[in-house]
Amino acid sequence: MKKLLIVVDYQKDFVDGTLGFPAAALLETAICGKIESCRNSGADICFTFDTHTSRYLETQEGKKLPFPHCLRGSGGWELYGKAAALRRAEDRVFEKPSFGSLELLAFLKEQDYEEIELVGLISNICVLSNAVLAKTALPEARIVVDASCTASFDADLNEKALDVMAGLQMELINRK
Repeated sequence: MKKLLIVVDYQKDFVDGTLGFPAAALLETAICGKIESCRNSGADICFTFDTHTSRYLETQEGKKLPFPHCLRGSGGWELYGKAAALRRAEDRVFEKPSFGSLELLAFLKEQDYEEIELVGLISNICVLSNAVLAKTALPEARIVVDASCTASFDADLNEKALDVMAGLQMELINRK
């Protein structure tokens, strides 16, 4: 079975930087374990990077969330912790200026993945957005979200996002 793991925005600014929150740091072991497991099973792995410029505050997002974060090339833009060491040159990277990645969507449309699993941050924003794009690109693929490998700064929004993804016929695993 051809499988892809998408690690969504597991970047320093979302863990211990500008927009960091305690639950994000607690995901490191689970996310890194998932990367290692998928690597050992031969699955493909890709990473999305929330990517902004110095003009972030002029964007619609910046006006609604006026906290510069994930500025390309900054320390906060880098992958967090051990995940950075697990990234390999052959892993695809999708830099995205918004919540979802149109480049990822275009890539997925040309693939024949039977399963796509998503982990990372933030469940109710970028994980949800990219999961919807994956489902759109490959509607017959099994779309899996590991609830133990995603979180939000707002626990209620996290649960609602998981509910929405389940409602969109995505499979949720490891949900408490």
